Amino acid sequence: MSSRKPHLWRFHEDHGKITHFAGFEHALWYEGTIPEHLAVRNAVGIFDVSHMGRLLVEGKDANKFLDRALTRDISSMNLNQGHYALMCNERGGIVDDLTVFRLGEERFYLVYNAGNREKDLKWLRSNVPSYEAKLNDVSDQVAMFAVQGPKALTTLERLAGSDLESIPRYSCAWARLDGFEVLLSRTGYTGEDGFEVHLWDVSVDKPQRAEELWHKILKAGSEDGIKTCGLGARDTLRLEAGMCLYGSDVDERTTPLEARLGFTVTFEKKDFIGREAILQQRQAGVERRRVGLRVLERGVPRGADRIFSGGEQVGSVSSGTYSPLLRHGIAMAYVPTRYDSSGVKLSVEINPATHRRVEAEVVAMPFYDTKKYGWRRSKG
Repeated sequence: MSSRKPHLWRFHEDHGKITHFAGFEHALWYEGTIPEHLAVRNAVGIFDVSHMGRLLVEGKDANKFLDRALTRDISSMNLNQGHYALMCNERGGIVDDLTVFRLGEERFYLVYNAGNREKDLKWLRSNVPSYEAKLNDVSDQVAMFAVQGPKALTTLERLAGSDLESIPRYSCAWARLDGFEVLLSRTGYTGEDGFEVHLWDVSVDKPQRAEELWHKILKAGSEDGIKTCGLGARDTLRLEAGMCLYGSDVDERTTPLEARLGFTVTFEKKDFIGREAILQQRQAGVERRRVGLRVLERGVPRGADRIFSGGEQVGSVSSGTYSPLLRHGIAMAYVPTRYDSSGVKLSVEINPATHRRVEAEVVAMPFYDTKKYGWRRSKG
């Protein structure tokens, strides 16, 4: 099966180091992962995230259907409000994590992981028949860019000619960017302030409007030091922020409570897929939990590295990397709950061939100082 290509493929092919990810050919980096990562933490970067799945759910029962399919309370969402939510199976395992926006009383917009596009659509459609709701996959008809970093707002306001600060975090609004009507959502996958720009009615086969808007954003952010950013920086940024990657940190064998995503579960809802299993786990107690690990020695942890307490293996790394901001190794891992307190010392086997282990400690996430970095940073 041949790989898909996102809307900005011609730009990536001309300027980027190409890799294969989630069935797509995409840019791993342009200038390099580290400078692109630091541009987002300190200024602004732009990502082409058109490989993500996008779905419209419309109809009289759209809210009831999504209340059944998703873990969050959907019916009470306000117009233009967004939620980070999960789809779970009957065992409480995570089918996918996604973002849902309410665009109208009977109109919702879902954005989910690129690698799960077909699976999610099939799973949702299998649960639709008893509801009056229409599912419209618009993934290949909506270009999507993420403009992220402390200067993302000023970059986009140069094109908007209006105040975008009034758009709350995890909300969306229609806006015009130098003549292009777009849906702006104040969301992202970096931990930083910023927006995801959704340009509708532009196909993968005829991406000219998307290419034009992309270059306008690059020009608008030039005085802020904007950089084009690839999948490499997207991964290191989300890991520093403590955000999960589907297939690595969460999957259908992982429950929301194990993944520290309990805030996405509205137990007050009487019925959603997986509710009983998750409720039983909450009552019985979770046996393992996702934690952050800061490596205290020279070495970079990677996915599947084994974690030890003394001579006993107690878990494994789900995601690991070198933090460009902190300049040491960091990881997320699943360990028994007795090890999930900050300051607990563990070791990570970073070289299975030589059994080399490095010391690490459990730390809170995000890994960085939120007074200096991320969307909560001090504005003064």
